[in-house]
Amino acid sequence: MNDERLTVAETAVDADERQPEHPARPEQPERPEQAGKRKRRGPGPVTLLLLPGLVTVTGVAAFLTLTGGLPSPWPEDSGTNPAAAVDIDLSYVPWLRKAASACTILEPSVLAAQIDQLSGWSDDTDALSGQKGIAAFTDTEWRIWGRDDDGNGHSSPRDPADAIMALGRQDCSLAEKVTELRTEGRVNGDLVDLTLAAYSSGTDAVTDAGRVPPTARTYLAEVEALLPRYEALDRAESGGGTGGAAGALLAAPVSPLTITSPYGSREHPLTGVTKLHTGVDFAAPQGSQVVAARRGRVVFAASTSAYGNRVVIDHGTIEGKRLETTYSHLSSLEAAAGQAVEAGAPIGRVGSTGLSTGPHLHFEVVLDGYYTDPRPWLVAGG
Repeated sequence: MNDERLTVAETAVDADERQPEHPARPEQPERPEQAGKRKRRGPGPVTLLLLPGLVTVTGVAAFLTLTGGLPSPWPEDSGTNPAAAVDIDLSYVPWLRKAASACTILEPSVLAAQIDQLSGWSDDTDALSGQKGIAAFTDTEWRIWGRDDDGNGHSSPRDPADAIMALGRQDCSLAEKVTELRTEGRVNGDLVDLTLAAYSSGTDAVTDAGRVPPTARTYLAEVEALLPRYEALDRAESGGGTGGAAGALLAAPVSPLTITSPYGSREHPLTGVTKLHTGVDFAAPQGSQVVAARRGRVVFAASTSAYGNRVVIDHGTIEGKRLETTYSHLSSLEAAAGQAVEAGAPIGRVGSTGLSTGPHLHFEVVLDGYYTDPRPWLVAGG
């Protein structure tokens, strides 16, 4: 497997790590439970006169909504099974897709089902077996397969991103071995089944049996029973129009994708204070085109003191959670608040406005109001 496709270079970086002056999301409306605490009042005379008409309108609206007559104002993914329904963190999804893309045999659903079988998505350490994290790696196994894939400065089996990528590397290595064995005529069977059997019982056991050995059948059956709940992870995004690499949810906002400063904890280039860098900085010449990473609606496009010219796009819900992207330090704006945009639509030009040391794009991914590493959302390959 190749290393991260995005290159890291020491060039212009953000000079401000503060929270956005304009939040990534619009201010939330009052919660229903708060409204319910207010003192109730009786209906006024106007309400009594209009009530019959309101009931009729409400009934018609409800009917149209149920029959699809009132479309959602936000693009929703079609044909997907929400990850939240099976209680996995949506931030794991791009890592699952990226890890699986390292070899043709592996699918994200297989990795997800394996992790479900191994740990039920719990990162608790098994003191007796020495297995750690959601992918249940031992220290010996981690020395072979573990890396700092999310770039947070340390490699750990308890780090979900690192664990998912490590399991993908291990599976792809096993897949390569059983493919060779089947090509040589030494084993028979489905390559995914043989790979899972090799994971469970070892390649020697698979070779000796010439097929899935009896010792691996229980594990294989348990993983296969869990596959249906994760099959949506294998389907290409529909309706997103990302135009990105296979498995990626977001298209490149600028090209090429050359990282000058990754997401994660870093020392501020001007103040020397170590804090979270909430996005990724991409190097690009002054005036380079910046485009929307996914279809959505522009919710903010204006100048700020810290981020300079900044655009925020709301992409609606992705598997049950709100996804937004931000584009900062632009030299000019080519989008306006309230505008609907498609993936790849021009929204601005690369610049160095605001607190910045040179021309670049500061790009953020915000999932349900929380910053997350943009790299796995943009790159599917390893």
